[in-house]
Amino acid sequence: MDNSQQQYLYYCMWKQRTLLVLFVMLVLWWSKKKERKNRAKSVKYGPLVKRDIWRSTELIRLIDTLERTCLHQLRMYPAVFYKLCAHLRDKNLLVDTIHVSVEEQLAMFLKIVGQYHTHSSVGFALWRSKETVSRYFNIVLCALVKLAREIICTRSTDTHAKITTNPNRLYPYFEGCIGALYGTHIRERVPSKYVDRFRGRKPYPTQNVLAAVDFDLRFTYVLAGWEGSAHDSAVLHDALSRPNGLKIPEGVPWSESSNLSKRVVQPPSFLTKDNGRASLCSY
Repeated sequence: MDNSQQQYLYYCMWKQRTLLVLFVMLVLWWSKKKERKNRAKSVKYGPLVKRDIWRSTELIRLIDTLERTCLHQLRMYPAVFYKLCAHLRDKNLLVDTIHVSVEEQLAMFLKIVGQYHTHSSVGFALWRSKETVSRYFNIVLCALVKLAREIICTRSTDTHAKITTNPNRLYPYFEGCIGALYGTHIRERVPSKYVDRFRGRKPYPTQNVLAAVDFDLRFTYVLAGWEGSAHDSAVLHDALSRPNGLKIPEGVPWSESSNLSKRVVQPPSFLTKDNGRASLCSY
């Protein structure tokens, strides 16, 4: 056997070994792929019907068992909760889906905003993924923002019956007063570069929120978003100067905190509580 034939023989043997190795690698790759596919198929989830029963049981325990449980967990009584669900459904702001009812959507939202729960904890309690909880949280939030224009408004400028039926103590001193204004600080989570702007008299970042209520304790105006370091008078001035801000009929007084009225340039008349006495401040 000459040299050329020997080289050709070595080449054929090398080629066979290479093809054999490639074949073995291909078989191993295919077997691993099939194993992963079978492993993925072997994951068994609970029947959807059973999960729906668990969720319904949890909602019943949360809402219908005890009034104080519903009030503590969702911050409202069961009757108010169901009335709000019906109103959102009638206005077509929220709709029932195949998997999530309006009641469950609203309950998830209220547990997060009322109890400061995380999406993962709410999802664990209701057998939902964090993505599902986050998605319906945003849906309910948008629906309530639209509904706020209808609910948060001044309903009447007449003197309330609680004043007219309480002579000597409230009437005629608060005649024409339609509500109360107050500023409060609500804890806020902000990026680290904005923390100083939101830190005021509290040891943690807050929003300075202005709220107005009538004598039935119904909100008539809310302004949120101001930094905790902002003065109450600046928040009130901003509320009065906005095109769609706080509107007070001429000559109608409001009861307010004394800090709100300081340094305000053009507000209407307010009844401010100063040193325990109510006095009419004119600007």
